[in-house]
Amino acid sequence: MAQRRSFLAASVLLANLTPLAPLVHAQPRGQVEVRLWTLLSGGDGARMRAMIDEFNASQGRVRVVTTTLKWGEPFYTKLITSTVVGEGPDIATVHLSRLPNLAGGGVLRPISEAELAASGIKAGDYFPRQWEKSRYGGFHYAIPLDLHPLVLYYNKTLAGQAGLLDGAGRLKPIVGYEALTAAFRAIRERTGKTGLAMESGQGSYAIWRLWLSLLAQRKAPLIENGRFAYGRAGVEELAKVSAWFTRGYAPAGLDYPASTSQFMGGGAGFMINGVWEVPEMVRAARAGTLGFEYGIVPLPRLYQDASVWTDSHAFAMPANEGRPMSPDKVRAVLTFMAWISRHSMGWAEGGHVPAYRPVAESAAARALMPNALYAEAARNVVYDPGGWYMGAAGPVQAMASKFMPGALSGQLTPAEALAMFETEASRLLRKKPPRY
Repeated sequence: MAQRRSFLAASVLLANLTPLAPLVHAQPRGQVEVRLWTLLSGGDGARMRAMIDEFNASQGRVRVVTTTLKWGEPFYTKLITSTVVGEGPDIATVHLSRLPNLAGGGVLRPISEAELAASGIKAGDYFPRQWEKSRYGGFHYAIPLDLHPLVLYYNKTLAGQAGLLDGAGRLKPIVGYEALTAAFRAIRERTGKTGLAMESGQGSYAIWRLWLSLLAQRKAPLIENGRFAYGRAGVEELAKVSAWFTRGYAPAGLDYPASTSQFMGGGAGFMINGVWEVPEMVRAARAGTLGFEYGIVPLPRLYQDASVWTDSHAFAMPANEGRPMSPDKVRAVLTFMAWISRHSMGWAEGGHVPAYRPVAESAAARALMPNALYAEAARNVVYDPGGWYMGAAGPVQAMASKFMPGALSGQLTPAEALAMFETEASRLLRKKPPRY
């Protein structure tokens, strides 16, 4: 009860996050209105709004009204506090990496097998990994929408000047840390431009995602038996990435907009980022404002395999204590979720890999560019380890983003940065999972 009261108190502090009420509209008789809260903004937000508009126009029984909240911790804090007092939405977009926290904490309502069957949502229509990530404690809590891994973007003009392209104008294969470092160095030495653009300032999440990928490639565990277990491998990988910055191949201290602007402005040969930047690359290329031809490849295999961090967006139903959802509303919600899955080609055009197999494995999706350039990355994805403290904008990621960038800038040694991170984060591993 103490935890619940603390969240009720916190909700007062979050008043400034309360979404604006939708405009009053005449609702046709018998139509069910569904409220959706989303953390999708920018190109993702525009694409999702377009899909919602298309769904609303496709039938008259269900009308989805959407509200966009700030990505990350503000969104999840608002979702938790609102659900505790029964004032949450009917649907929320969430990351599957946050399911142990949200489902385990009682924030989400389980979806029964009968409800799934009645809506035509079948496990076999989704990739097994994402379907399994949508379950917690033996129950189903979400309908997966996509997976969005890290990839390596490259500037073909600069890469060509640095001798990194083959005869067909594609990036020559890069295997191993030394080969990737040599590519960054070649850009710097032969073109005078930055080798790598990557978010690296205080509060950056990119280093966590990349570090997790490299640990997975080395088969080094992050957590075992309730303790951090990366040991020497973790220090070595942070040191190797930090060397790209301290040797001058990549600028330290860039926030997210600055890192993407540097690459898109032609100032860097490579960019490590998620596939969510694909729409902006496509838009700029079509508008003729990019100034160079770009390419994309999966994150290179530096060690035993090409494991790469990913996360997945999904739709879930908040529990809304004291305000149970009516059967009619449940049917309406699942009708929308099923429709979005079947029409997720529109979402794929935003760079994401659909989790719905009939779309992802279709000829149209396989031919979609530039997605086809990195499609194989989907076979090698890894998520944050399970745990209430893990996942997108969760407390462990927040602590990593606080200390790891210090190693990239040279303000901390890799060992110091990880020691500080582990000292704070280890407290979370020892805490009991919250029940909100």
